[in-house]
Amino acid sequence: MRLILLGPPGAGKGTQAQRLVAKHKIVQLSTGDMLRAAVAAGTPVGLRAKSIMDAGQLVPDEVVVAIIADRIGQPDAKNGFVLDGFPRTVPQAEALDNLLAERGLKLDAVIELKVDEGILVKRIETRVAEMTARGEPLRKDDNPEVLKGRLAAYRAQTAPLAGYYDAKGMLKGVDGMAPIDDVTVAIDRILAAKPAGKKTIKKATAATAKAKPAKSKLAKAKPAKVKAKAKAATKAEKKAAKKAAKAAKKAAKKAEAARKAAKKAARKLAEKASKKAKKAKTGGKAGAAKGKAGRAKTKARRRLTKAS
Repeated sequence: MRLILLGPPGAGKGTQAQRLVAKHKIVQLSTGDMLRAAVAAGTPVGLRAKSIMDAGQLVPDEVVVAIIADRIGQPDAKNGFVLDGFPRTVPQAEALDNLLAERGLKLDAVIELKVDEGILVKRIETRVAEMTARGEPLRKDDNPEVLKGRLAAYRAQTAPLAGYYDAKGMLKGVDGMAPIDDVTVAIDRILAAKPAGKKTIKKATAATAKAKPAKSKLAKAKPAKVKAKAKAATKAEKKAAKKAAKAAKKAAKKAEAARKAAKKAARKLAEKASKKAKKAKTGGKAGAAKGKAGRAKTKARRRLTKAS
């Protein structure tokens, strides 16, 4: 089992690394410890690192990676290791990937302990106050300002590793603010989750291969389906056009019949009006003659009376 623990200073990486070492029988690899061991052993890489450190310079990535390469090749690292404090930068992570690939190895998990930096600072401030009150000597790291500087360096250099490993699908997050035992349980749960085995992968590959012909048939069926829909649409359009023409013809017949009926009614109305006018004219002449005769008769009677 090969693991990397990520998290800012004070997140509890050292504590969890020790528990992983005890449970899985692996070794904890700390860059500081490895550098000191290599220098003490007088290895070629150790001597080179010593000369660099004596000059007050930072040990370059290639030297650190070379020391790690020597260390993981030792018998006690056969079962695996947990890296504490390495990699610190993305270039170091890439160098580690190349080193493992050359040896046919790979990381099993990258676990990030997520914490609240503000609470970490408050914790160390409280610890310093309590130790001072008891008269206990303070360690170099028991300083809020030192911690703030280390946190700033972590954010600038190491925090981008989370994105690097997340892009590879390897990053798993754990609440580092939880009690220590709860953090351990969460890490164990992550490590217990088994990745898909060869059998599962084989089945998935077979299913994918089987799906391809079906997909091809579906692709071929689509044009035929579209063509059938177009044909049906054309047929429906023709039917609708025929129906509309029939309705228009029927409406034209009705309009013609209505026109003839109106013409006939108008003619009858005209004939009736003509008869009435003629009758009225005839009746007027007879009345006038009768009135004239009456007036003549009255006049004759008056003359006879006058003559008598």
